[in-house]
Amino acid sequence: MDLKQLEHFVAVAEERHFTRASRRLNLVQSGLSASIRSLEEDLGGPLFVRSTRSVGLTPAGEVLFEEARRVLAAAREARHAVTQVHGLARGRLSIGAIHSLAPFVDLPASLGQFRAAFSGIDIELTLDGSRALIDQVREGRLDLAFTQPPDPLPDELGMHMFACEGMVVVCAEDHRLAGASDLKLSDLSEETFADLRSDWSVRRLVDRSFAAAGLQRRTGFEVNDLPMLLELAAQGLAITMVPESVAAARVRDTRGASIATATLRESEEPCWELAAVFRGGARNELTPLARAFLDLLQLPDVAS
Repeated sequence: MDLKQLEHFVAVAEERHFTRASRRLNLVQSGLSASIRSLEEDLGGPLFVRSTRSVGLTPAGEVLFEEARRVLAAAREARHAVTQVHGLARGRLSIGAIHSLAPFVDLPASLGQFRAAFSGIDIELTLDGSRALIDQVREGRLDLAFTQPPDPLPDELGMHMFACEGMVVVCAEDHRLAGASDLKLSDLSEETFADLRSDWSVRRLVDRSFAAAGLQRRTGFEVNDLPMLLELAAQGLAITMVPESVAAARVRDTRGASIATATLRESEEPCWELAAVFRGGARNELTPLARAFLDLLQLPDVAS
């Protein structure tokens, strides 16, 4: 049993899904499955209860999950302590991000923690669309960009995947789709959509999914603000599609009109990905400052 296997185990345990975990780890699913099998053999029993759509933890898996997270956190803290000893007292950290990071990353809070740990480091932040951010990383103007990864990933770039979520349909509570499951994309094609602008990664993902299915849809509202997108759906003016965590955060927010969600069948569900993209082919090529920031975010140490 090694740290890599524990990282793989924790990813599957958190995602409850091998395909999503493999995307998050940027690892082929067969390799991830082999790693989990090897870990189970080493520990003498199954760690997951597998089904066609998801996986759950066995009692042994529940115990290992807590211990594995503790071990990985200790490893990150050790790396961070060594980084501080090496004396990152001066320098500049340039970070880029798309607008829809929340709720996956609280970037202002993370930058505040980084400043507290490395008070002599200048921090620069740029918010932009995915394509512009990728170009700036390639040109060396950004150390890191938190964005939807390009497909295919250019040879000169590396990435660390840390979110891979299914998209859900958001609608008003009294909409015909409210609470539905196992929907097909064709079930949505006659609906009016509220969409983000075309340079947003979420919008491009939805557009590609419908185009791949040979379907057309109508965009009645186009906005440049995620809360507005959800509010239009809440008011019954349109439906929209967002990552599951974004919808869940809106459901918990009692300040606005209530929303409902619906889920697509797994074979047609778009997967929204969020990655830290950087120059170089692997995470060990990151600058010390960029690595320290990723360690602060508690991302497992997995190369691209």
